[in-house]
Amino acid sequence: MAVDTKKVQEREELHRAIWAIADELRGAVDGWDFKNYVLGTMFYRYISENLTAYINRGEIDAGNSDFDYARLSDKEAVEAREGLVEEKGFFILPSELFCNVRARAADDVNLNETLEKVFLHIVESAKGSESENSFAGLFDDFDVNSNKLGSTVAKRNERLAKLLEGIADMNLGTVESHNIDAFGDAYEYLMTMYASNAGKSGGEFFTPAEVSELLTRLGTVGKKKLNKVYDPACGSGSLLLKAAKILGKDAVTTGFFGQEINVTTYNLCRINMFLHDVGFDKFSIECEDTLTNPQHWDDEPFELIVSNPPYSIKWEGDDNPLLINDPRFSPAGVLAPKSKADMAFILHSLSWLAPNGTAAIVCFPGIMYRSGAEQKIRKYLVDNNFIDCIIQLPENLFFGTPITTCIMVMKKNKKDNTILFIDASNEYKKVTNNNKLGEKNIDKIISAFVERVDIEGFAKCASYDEVEDQNYNLSVSSYIENIYMGIDVDIEKINERAREIAANVNKLRDDIEATIREMEGKI
Repeated sequence: MAVDTKKVQEREELHRAIWAIADELRGAVDGWDFKNYVLGTMFYRYISENLTAYINRGEIDAGNSDFDYARLSDKEAVEAREGLVEEKGFFILPSELFCNVRARAADDVNLNETLEKVFLHIVESAKGSESENSFAGLFDDFDVNSNKLGSTVAKRNERLAKLLEGIADMNLGTVESHNIDAFGDAYEYLMTMYASNAGKSGGEFFTPAEVSELLTRLGTVGKKKLNKVYDPACGSGSLLLKAAKILGKDAVTTGFFGQEINVTTYNLCRINMFLHDVGFDKFSIECEDTLTNPQHWDDEPFELIVSNPPYSIKWEGDDNPLLINDPRFSPAGVLAPKSKADMAFILHSLSWLAPNGTAAIVCFPGIMYRSGAEQKIRKYLVDNNFIDCIIQLPENLFFGTPITTCIMVMKKNKKDNTILFIDASNEYKKVTNNNKLGEKNIDKIISAFVERVDIEGFAKCASYDEVEDQNYNLSVSSYIENIYMGIDVDIEKINERAREIAANVNKLRDDIEATIREMEGKI
């Protein structure tokens, strides 16, 4: 227990140091924007150290114990370029490694140009190889010439030099010490901190770690290994990577697949993969509109689908005559409303779910009870026995928005036709301005999910007939009475007690005043 406590303390100290560095470096740049610089530099440091360690290990194993790739000349190093790109997916010249650029940074009057050239060379090294798509445009959001960094080249370079120094000072361990998880952990921590400080400029689009954990645990009950994990709206990739964190690094045998429409977030997702030591051949992240231009037809179906898609966004819907014949949407016989694409993400995920798979998706509660097309889609899902569980989550779990959400769990191989409803709206602990799912809260939800028995005020296993009687309304409140709302209150007793307290307070006040008068008379 003492060891665990020490590890927790060390981790918290590292997090505080990381945030202090990031906050100091930020200056006039908005936090949500500046994350691209901090995380991009962290990525640059990581791949530099990763490549160096890989090459050094090979040389040392061959008997060259004093070898250090960072001290090699560029001319000597370039001979191994082709083989390294094939094995690692990229190549960096010794002179362009993070440690060497950082060592020269303070005296480099053209530091912005140096970094721009280094990043270009890294991306170009992957062109024409299997890893090209993993690196293309990866540094596009790292604008070394942005006025946000400073009004002059000198000021921008000064901040860039501090940025390199600050990231170098982060105690993230080394590749050789097998401390790689520190890079991924630092990334997640920084994303969380930036999101919590970003408000509506970005925080609401980031899935808190505990929500990610709940979704992944729901989708991996009874499993020790998974074939493929998929997220149709993957954001920065935190949900995709939870499976490896919960089941173990090698538990995802084929890899991680995701699609993201926002270019900046798409770049962050790929960076996140690398920082968690996921090789270029183990992930496929694409940047396109998932609903109208899905990119993973050749990779589906997926054994685990976890997602927190955008709530109630607009999409083409029936304005696009091709969509009603799309095999993802056509089985339902109706498209999601043009003003609310939520059900389109649900149907897309269901279509690409493996027969032995589970999909756990965060949803806006409105899709559970609204009429029209959404009701027809719910009917299709219930009639075909695809819905396994609906979980009502507490409000105010997400950064920048107090929105209440729920989770829909879908399966294609259910053993019966019941639907489990769980009311977890009171399962949280208060942390600063947000609510948070604690470990006990998550364990309680998972336990109810596995046991599938009725628990008063918390869980209800509803039959198909019960759901049909509710006109396919899937709101948790339609099946579970909130015991906190149903408590009888005796107003008269409360008023009587209030009068007693008031009388006691008045008596105490009179006693205090009498004592003061008595003391004054003696003075």
